[in-house]
Amino acid sequence: SMDQGIGRVLDALRRARLERDTLVIFTSDNGGAGYSFNWPFSFQKLFLWEGGIRVPAIVRWPGVITANQVVDQPVTTMDWTATILAVAGAAADPAYPLDGEDVLPVLRGARAPYDRSLFWRMRTRAAARIAHWKYVNEAGAEHLYDLHVDLGEKTNLMARQADVFERVRAAYAAWDAQMLPG
Repeated sequence: SMDQGIGRVLDALRRARLERDTLVIFTSDNGGAGYSFNWPFSFQKLFLWEGGIRVPAIVRWPGVITANQVVDQPVTTMDWTATILAVAGAAADPAYPLDGEDVLPVLRGARAPYDRSLFWRMRTRAAARIAHWKYVNEAGAEHLYDLHVDLGEKTNLMARQADVFERVRAAYAAWDAQMLPG
């Protein structure tokens, strides 16, 4: 049903001759529900482990973005707002700056994928991703993972990489101190 619906949208763009003028983004706001098969990721929606936050993103814009490429650039839902505004030639109100970043230059190949810092929190859960390092605090139990080699977040490197752990945890704490109480 979803495939058919997306196909109808793409066909309508083609028939209206708007296909080359339209950026199409297909993504989600969170990982799979509890019944989803999220392998190799751990956990699901409502958790800050990769299984709860990592989702696919498929972007299509004929003539602008090369088809059939895979881009290894971490993005968040907030980045799509910044990207859409940039594509439309608009800007956010300076009094209300966006948290997201325009990722179109990376998707077009004009900029290489880059490391960035991402932070999350909800109730008793917190997480940060800085480059390939992932800090997770699950109700006070802290973890550090190297996502380059451990997408499933199975090997806690907190003790073996104590300096990295402290750096990523401190970055999270600095970000969190700037946020409204959660």
